[in-house]
Formats: sequence, structure tokens, C-alpha cells
Amino acid sequence: MFSDFHNYRKKFKYKQSTRKPLARISAACAAAFATVFVTISAFSTTSLAAPDYKAEMEKRKTLEIQSNNTDDWPEGPAIGAQAAILLEVNTGTILYAKNIDEELYPASTTKILTCLLAAENADMNDTVTFSYNAVHSVPRDGSNIGIDAGQSMSLEQCLYGIMVGSANECANAVAEHVAGSLEDFADLMNKRAKELGCTHSHFVNSNGLFNEDHYTSAHDLALIASAFFSNELLSSIGNTARYHFTPTDTQPDDFYITNKHKLINGEISYDGILGGKTGYTAEARETLVTCAQRNGMKLVCVVLKEESPYQFTDTSTLFDYGFNNFQIVNVSDNDTYYIPEDTSFFSSENDIFGYSGNVIEWNDDDSIILPITASINDCTSSVSNDVSGQPQGTIAVVNYSYNGVNVGSARVMTSSSQTSFSFSNTKSDSEVAPNQSIYVNVKLIIIIVSAVAGSIIFIMNLSAFISSLHYAGNDPEERRRYKRRQKLLKQHKLTYKKPKKRK
Repeated sequence: MFSDFHNYRKKFKYKQSTRKPLARISAACAAAFATVFVTISAFSTTSLAAPDYKAEMEKRKTLEIQSNNTDDWPEGPAIGAQAAILLEVNTGTILYAKNIDEELYPASTTKILTCLLAAENADMNDTVTFSYNAVHSVPRDGSNIGIDAGQSMSLEQCLYGIMVGSANECANAVAEHVAGSLEDFADLMNKRAKELGCTHSHFVNSNGLFNEDHYTSAHDLALIASAFFSNELLSSIGNTARYHFTPTDTQPDDFYITNKHKLINGEISYDGILGGKTGYTAEARETLVTCAQRNGMKLVCVVLKEESPYQFTDTSTLFDYGFNNFQIVNVSDNDTYYIPEDTSFFSSENDIFGYSGNVIEWNDDDSIILPITASINDCTSSVSNDVSGQPQGTIAVVNYSYNGVNVGSARVMTSSSQTSFSFSNTKSDSEVAPNQSIYVNVKLIIIIVSAVAGSIIFIMNLSAFISSLHYAGNDPEERRRYKRRQKLLKQHKLTYKKPKKRK
């Protein structure tokens, strides 16, 4: 029995000794890897758990709302977005401000600028052909409408694909069509953003896919959106709930796309919506741009870094705040300080009579935005003579502020009741200042002409009266009239030579 056991041990040792060194090493490594994997898994479960986005959102509600620091300004709501702005398009007034200059990722709200550039630099009837790069340089599982390389459709259809379907391949194809390449289009994006007044933005692609060097701010995005929603066609495209693509010779599919913006597709009802754009990446979280109009006010709302579906409820809350707490005030109907009856405040050295009279007036359409508890008399104002970029006839711009907040401006124009006359002189055409006009005070001219005409009529009547003072002979009635005329002449200290007696 003992010998059998001994033989077994020898056999077992032999088998162990005959294992290859590589196999022994592999087994050891596998065991070590298993141990490390279990350890890391346990660690990640406890220490590297997925972020609690709901908790982060609640924490963001405690961030400062800068617009609430303005005296006598309506208190804005606390929302879960990292940054948000509510801006009135026509006046540029910022009604609500929360971290509006913080640089954040915009995701697909980038496409608002892409469509704006397309509308400004190309024709809607242009044919856009999809290159291999436009289609395959974006993730296949990202937003798209399934267009293949080599297919084509009109620029207008591409914009519907971008704004309604958030199609990345459409954004790329439009970029290449407008600028020739994706890189050149990015340069065009940055140039246009700067022209619109953006100071915290940098774009590297047309679709908003994540890139650390692709960012903007709530304020900058609101400026871009203001230009977008000032274009009637773009507003219509951006407010489309569902779009139907029909087959063509260059695009064979028949399909519908539905807008994911809940304030547009009807999932959340809100009166006055003019359009908008959604956005999402893991890094940007939920982003949203929306425009709405009520009571003469046109508001753009931008929400950055929020959690679904609160980007939509945040937007509705901010729109309610704006429409319920602010009013539009027409300047020409309410400000009598700068243009009273005597408007010599804006007198011109070219006035013929050295006095302007009513040669100026407010532009009737200019308004400012104020809290519903305030009036234009609560504002401070300043006059700017810089009228570059203003319509012809603008001679000054009056800027208004309320407790330090810019609330709009109004243009002072040459009066529509005035007539401009051009006078020739001895100077050559090259020496005469272009568009030089002399403003004529029509009211004063009428007064002067009336006075001169009255004087002439008086003199003519007086001459006729004097010439009629002739001796009337023996006619009793004429003699009595003659005596009355003599009496009147004495009262006015006039003398005349008595005419000879008629025969």
C-alpha cells in the first residue's frame, strides 16, 4: 500500500515537472488578473459609481442668479441649469441672467449657427451633394436621417434635416457646400460669431459633437439665436414639428422626421413659440434654445447643462417670468424730454433760419423693455452721435438704462414732414460733402410768407382806399363819404392834395 502511494506521488511529480514553463507563467498571470479584476470591480462599485446627475441638478439650483442683484428688478426663478439667459430680441435687453458668460459645451444647438450661415451665404434652391466625408466622419449611432454618400437634395431640405432631425451628416454637407471644407466652415462660424458680438465662443465643427475646443456661452448663443429668429424662413424651419422627405431622383427614400423639441412638437403646450433647437452629449448634458413671442416682446431663452426633461420646464418657467413681469414701452409715445415742442436741442448749423423747429422725430417703432412696475421716467438716458449702421436719416441714438441694466434704445430721425433741398454752389461735385442736405423749417416759412402776403394785401387795400378819396361833386351821399374819409386820414396822420372840383 505504501509502495502504491509512493508510486502515485512519483507519477504526480513527474506530471508537474513535465509542464512547460510558459504554461505555468500563463496560469499565474490569469490568477493574478482575476484577483486584480475583482478588486477593481469592487472599488469601482463603491468609489467610481455613475454620477448622480439629479443631485448635481439640485445643487445647481443654488447657484447665484446675477439678474436678481439689480435693484427693483423682478426676482427670477431658481432652475437646475448651470447657465441660462432670457433675452429680448428687438431691444437686446437681458431679463434673466445666470452664469451667462460661462464657457460650456453647446452640443447640437451649434446647428443654429450652421443654418444661419447657410441662409446668409447660399441659395435655398442650391443642390447639396453628400460627400463620403460628410456622411462617414460622424458616429453612425449619432443623430442622422440616413442620407448616403453621393445622394443630394436642396439646401432648404438640408436645413429641415438639421433643425427638425438634428442630422449630423446634413450639417456636414451644408458646411462643405457653403465653405468648401469642414475646416473652412469652422473658420466662418468663428468669424460670424465675432460679428454678432460673441466673446466666449469657439467652434470647430458644424454639428456640435463633443470637442474640448468647441464651446460657447448662454449669452453668445442667445445673440446667435437672435439673428437666426430674425430670419422669417429660418424661424419657420426651426418651428417645424414634423417634416416629410419625399423621394427624388437623387434621394430615393420616403420618410418622416419628428422634432424632439417638446415645446414645438406639442408634448408641452406653450403659446407663442417661434422655434428652437435641442442638444445633447454626455459632456454637455441637455441644452436647449427656444424663441417665443407675446405682447410685442420677442424672447430668446437659452438653457445649458441641464437634465432631461427639465430643460423644457426650465424654458417654460423662464418664458412665464419674462412675459408676466416685463412690458414693452414705445419711446415716441412716452418720452417728451428729448423732443419737446421746441426741438432746438438738435439744431443744425445748416438750417436756413438758424432754428430747426420740428425737423426731427422719434422712430415710431423703437421701444424699450421695463419691469411692469416701472415707467420711462425711471430710466436714465444718454445721447450717442454714432449712427454708423443705422438707417438713413438717423441723426442720434438715445440709449436707456434702468438701475444699470441696458433696456433698449431709440433713434432720432429727420422728420418726414421736412423737405430736403439741394443747392448748387461754386464748388465742384468732388468738393461737396456727399448727401449734404439743408433742412427747411416749413412752419416758419409759412409764417413768413403769410406775414409778407398780409403786408402786401394791406398796402394794396390802403392804396385803393386812398385813391378812392376823390371829391364827389354836388352829390350829397358822396360828399358825406368824402368827409368820413377825411376824418380817417387825419386820425392816421395822412395828408393828400385835394382834387379839383369836377365839372
